[in-house]
Amino acid sequence: MENVKTFKYVDYLWDEEKAASFGDDQVALFLYRSNILGADLRITNYGGGNTSCKTIEKDPLTNEEVEVMWVKGSGGDIGTLTRKGIAGLYTERLRNLKNVYGGLADEDRMVGLFDHCIFDLESKAPSIDTPLHGLLPFKHIDHLHPDALIAVAAAKDSEAITKEIWGDTMGWVPWQRPGFDLGLQLEKCLADNPGIRGIVLGSHGLFTWGDTSYESYMNSLEVIEMASEYIAKKIEEKGQVFGGQKVESLPADERKNKAAQIMPLLRGLASSENRMVGHFTDSDVVLEYINSNDLERLAPLGTSCPDHFLRTKIQPLVLTLDKNEDLSDSKAILEKLNPLFEQYRQEYKDYYETCKHSNSPAMRDPNPVIIIYPGVGMFSFSKDKQTTRVANEFYVNAINVMRGAEAISEYTSLPRQEAFDIEYWLLEEAKLQRMPKEKPLSRKVAIVTGAGGGIGQAIADKMVQEGAVVVYTDLNQEAVESVTAKYSKDQAVAVTCDVTSEEAIANAFKEAVLAFGGVDIIVHSAGLAISKSLEDTTTKDWDLLENVLVKGQFLMAKSGAEVLKKQNLGGDIVSIASKNGLVAGPNNVAYGTAKAAQQHMTRLLAAELAADKIRVNVVNPDGVIVGSKIWEGSWAEGRAKANGISVEELPAFYAKRNLLNEIILPEDIANGVFACVAILDKTTGNIINVDGGMANAFPR
Repeated sequence: MENVKTFKYVDYLWDEEKAASFGDDQVALFLYRSNILGADLRITNYGGGNTSCKTIEKDPLTNEEVEVMWVKGSGGDIGTLTRKGIAGLYTERLRNLKNVYGGLADEDRMVGLFDHCIFDLESKAPSIDTPLHGLLPFKHIDHLHPDALIAVAAAKDSEAITKEIWGDTMGWVPWQRPGFDLGLQLEKCLADNPGIRGIVLGSHGLFTWGDTSYESYMNSLEVIEMASEYIAKKIEEKGQVFGGQKVESLPADERKNKAAQIMPLLRGLASSENRMVGHFTDSDVVLEYINSNDLERLAPLGTSCPDHFLRTKIQPLVLTLDKNEDLSDSKAILEKLNPLFEQYRQEYKDYYETCKHSNSPAMRDPNPVIIIYPGVGMFSFSKDKQTTRVANEFYVNAINVMRGAEAISEYTSLPRQEAFDIEYWLLEEAKLQRMPKEKPLSRKVAIVTGAGGGIGQAIADKMVQEGAVVVYTDLNQEAVESVTAKYSKDQAVAVTCDVTSEEAIANAFKEAVLAFGGVDIIVHSAGLAISKSLEDTTTKDWDLLENVLVKGQFLMAKSGAEVLKKQNLGGDIVSIASKNGLVAGPNNVAYGTAKAAQQHMTRLLAAELAADKIRVNVVNPDGVIVGSKIWEGSWAEGRAKANGISVEELPAFYAKRNLLNEIILPEDIANGVFACVAILDKTTGNIINVDGGMANAFPR
């Protein structure tokens, strides 16, 4: 290539100055190379592929120099790989395992023996791909899953196509499940083809290498670029992909509206065994595939690369709904969707029963991960936002693979038995069992009003900390964006929302559904306080409090209940009221009345929504001065005046007047909400006072 730093189909990200800052630290350079390779989703997706390097180290037991291989550990991601995520093994010990290897039936035992090769005692658990790196002699090795290379690897006549693209400079190994024997096959391929620059793994991916980290990086990019150029030329010659267009996409706004209408229904069905979080995409790549004539033929074939189907299941569910279907009648739509899901679950059960072995793990959730709606877009559902987003991205990779393979010759997928043997591999099951225990609110979606600061922010933050994905809403756009900046989009999103506007609240729920698939927890915390005597209270004061506190609660419940009922998963509505709704006091007529209305509305909603397993409760704060936005303005002055003290004396005054003599913080209110939604699962229509104990506010 005339200019090795210019690529059309991959991103050249090597920064010479940054690389130079690592000096001769080969492990640091290997990690740097890994991170920039993992930054390009066309090269490898989240968690996909692995990289390694070999260095000479001093053996702490013998003081002799030994070769050590540093390789990505099990379950890691090269894009975010750090020193803590790699394993360091004696290379010679790893290679000596050839002396005890007993063949394909011995693969699982070999993984346990990798631990006997550990050099670095702080190593991450070595992955199944460790011998693939260890049995090759090169200092730096990249094992990647580029879309273009998997397209070549998954195409009919893959070996011949490899030869056509790279001549004698690339090796080719047929499909084989990852493990020690595949490492032996790579070693043999290199011995039979000395001087090659890499190896294509049938239906799987790519191995490339170099003497330095930079040489390995450049070799990888160049090989991927050559495959990408070849595919682009084939597509140009063919003139169309996927057999051309069968369905025309709806306009972008209509696609979003359709997605927002149907996602809660899909989420409810996909959550028949385990609650799931959703993701939606309608990118050009996706639309080209899902609207094509070949969708019906290709979708059932399933994906080829193991990394793909481990996250997406072997095949998607394709909806037979017309793109112009009226989705307003949920009951009628469910009558059409239910049989599709039942058929998918049955087919998955049949796949399991046909392919299982005597020691196979129990069948996992048979619901689809990827759901396709021609003309609208693609949905995915999994245990959390990151997992479902990554599954979606992996299926986009699979689409790119099918696109390339079909342009080259014909796409081929793994035989079902091969796919099953990886999906239900005992080692894969062991990896799943090692996953951290899920948090109390994992798989839940929360929406919180007034989350731009104070009590609302504390509640929303608590939801995130306990595992929920959260939609922070607030009238102040700058504030709500600021408080969510500390989280990734997989944890929280910010939506500007005026709770007095029916349209704004409907939009907030639409954004919640498009971001996460639905809603489980609705917290109305938006509020303000006005402390005036009857004669000083204006109708403007009255209307403002009624609109924000009471009307806002009503609108949130109305829109929220619609989503909750579509999902048929139950849910929680929690309103933040006040001790003042229970206690009569001076200078409080408008605020106290509004809070009392919130409390009674909660009782009414609890009675009405119980049949749908929607629980409705109230948390009553009192005296939350520190960190509360309400106390930043005239309310503090009014309460100080009413009690005959200065504003500065308020925190101590309020702490002394409760039975426990405690200062109440926003975090305490957040704990009260958490108790409602995570612990008191058989409580509805209740009032929980978080006020340190105010005898005159005891509800019973």
